This record gives sequence, structure tokens and C-alpha cells, in this order.
Amino acid sequence: MNRRHGATPRWIAAIVTAVGMLALLSGCVPSLEELEAVEYAPSPVGEWAVSTPQTQGLDPMLVARLYYNAARLDTIHSLLVIKNGVLVAEDYFHSGAIDRQDRIQSVTKSFTSALVGLAIDQGLLRGATEKFLDYYPEIADQVTDLRKTQITIEHLLQMRSGYPWEETSDALWAGLLSGFYVPLIEDFPLTAEPGTRFQYSNLSSNWLGIIVDRVSGMPLKQYAQQVLFEPLGIAPGEWGADAEGHNNGCGDLHLTARDMAKFGQLYLDDGMWNGQEIIPGWWVRRSLGTYSTDAWDDIGRFHDIGYGYQWWSAQAGDHHVNFAWGHGGQLIVLVKDLELVVVTTAEPFWLQHDNSSWKHEKRQLTLVSEFVASLPSE
Repeated sequence: MNRRHGATPRWIAAIVTAVGMLALLSGCVPSLEELEAVEYAPSPVGEWAVSTPQTQGLDPMLVARLYYNAARLDTIHSLLVIKNGVLVAEDYFHSGAIDRQDRIQSVTKSFTSALVGLAIDQGLLRGATEKFLDYYPEIADQVTDLRKTQITIEHLLQMRSGYPWEETSDALWAGLLSGFYVPLIEDFPLTAEPGTRFQYSNLSSNWLGIIVDRVSGMPLKQYAQQVLFEPLGIAPGEWGADAEGHNNGCGDLHLTARDMAKFGQLYLDDGMWNGQEIIPGWWVRRSLGTYSTDAWDDIGRFHDIGYGYQWWSAQAGDHHVNFAWGHGGQLIVLVKDLELVVVTTAEPFWLQHDNSSWKHEKRQLTLVSEFVASLPSE
């Protein structure tokens, strides 16, 4: 993700969005014949029930335009649309494939948040208001900034701990890449009072993952396998780990687009999957709340971007959306009022954080936000 600057005036954002979409379309406006020729019918193989947009109340021409535009992106791998719990549109691009497990980058954070909630529900964690240093006794007595003793698990979930975004300095970024995260609790300075301000922090998610690892007595991936992946029928790929072997709570999980869609549908359905409660509904609702408003600049038709428990929120046209967002354009977008989930995967630009990677990432966000904003209310 790109560094956040001051909020852009809405009228300027609208112009930028229009210009961006013209670039996205390479100056081409598709004809009716071109849209009718777009193929996006989902494959009938696998667990997902399939249908058509029209049967589920979506305008097929709006869906066709979405896939027409997607095919003109250079780095997209997959695009799925789920309506009313059934798969209505699916296609893969470039090196994408139905069984490809992409590095989903910071979408992983939303999975880490789910695992924190499950650990609380199982009594392994006492609650989100617990002090996070209680779970790091080896470093707690070395902390010199006493404000850190007031940081809670909830502050980490909300990105309101006071720790800075690692991309704001070379030293912070080097610390993140070091793979040794517990000492950074003391070494990294606070740049805001705990609980007062949103500041994106990958380390916050890593520390949450290590806490779940410690209270469950097993690696984060193994715990996730038992309480989340197996109930959803997900066979995850690699989940990168730090120098001490802890799976990275901030990223590096590899999943297929269809598996990401399962997770999105789970949250859209208040934690239920196939009639079984996988995640407590109260945790889903708390996670999708908005605790920081104006957390990011407007992107495409996403505006009023806020943040919950490792989930983003925004407005797109008439619709409130929640979304998991990873570098490069990995997305799980939930539109509750339409019973809609949209998933994208793309080139993850691993360790590449520059204007080029951000340009491609922004095109993915613009693509999906334009589609959601184009949909009428039901």
C-alpha cells in the first residue's frame, strides 16, 4: 500500500477516478457486441454452487463490463463474484488458475484477526481488552516507555497502538524485514498515544499472531488448520514465518481465490458456513465495525475509508463495503446489502513497494470499486 497523505477533496478525487478509468480501459469503450462476447461463466467443478448473474439479480452487462475491464489489467490473476452465496462469475488471467495459491499479502491480517477471535471464544485469551505485554513477559520488564504497558490486544487489532507504519523510515522497514519481532516491542518508538490514532502497522499483526501461537501452544498455521481451514474445506499453501518460526500474522499466507471467497462468504454470513458457526457472530460484527474513519485516501470509487479489526471499510456508490486488502491488489470485498462478495488476486510484488507496484494495485481497487458503485440498491 502507498503512503497516506492528506485527504483529497471529493471533486478532485472524482476527476482522478474518471481519468484512471479511461486509462484502465486504454481509451476503449466496449460495444454491446463486445460485452456480449465476454466469457465469465464459473467452472462447475469443486464445492461452490454456480449460477448466473441474472438468476441472482445482477445485471449481466455490468458483470461483463467488469470482466472486460479486468482483462485489460497487466497483473491481475483472478476475479470471482459471489452473489447470494453462489458463484456467478469467475475468470483467470495471465498466470492465474483455479488451483493457483497466490501470496495474499495483507489479506492475511484478516485471517489473523479471525484467529484472535477464535482464541478468545475458546478461552485461550481472556479478551481483546487484555494488555498485550502480558503475553510477552520476556520483554515487559525492559520496556522504558510506560505508554506501551497500556497497549491492548484491541489496539493492535485496530492499528491504534501508537506504533508507526514501517514504510515511514528505512530503519523501521529494516526492523520488519529482520524477522526478529519481540525485541522491536521495545526498540520501535511510539509515534502516537495508544488508542488515539490509526497508524498502519505490520508488526501489530505479527505480534497478534505470536500471541495466538503462544496461547494455543501450536504454530499459527496449525491452529488455523484446526479451527478455521478444515471447517471451511480449505487446504492452505505456504504460510511464511519469521526468523523464530512464527507464521507471519501480517502476511505471506498462500490461498486460492476460491478459498478466499469462502472466507469472505463466512464473514458475510455472520460467521456461519454450511449451517455451522465457525466464527462467533459477535466477533464478526465487532471486526467489521469502523473504529477509525478516514484511515486512507479515496481510491477509485472507495471513499470514507475506515478500519475495523484488521478489516477495512468504505463507501462505494450507495453501498457500504468491508474489505480485506493486500499489496498488489489482493482483495476480498463484502457488500452486505447486496449479499455480494468480490475476490481478486494479482501479482503480489513481493518486497517491491514503489510507484510501479502501487499503480497496478490501485487499478485493481479502482476496478472493483467502480463495479460495486455501479450496482443499484436492492
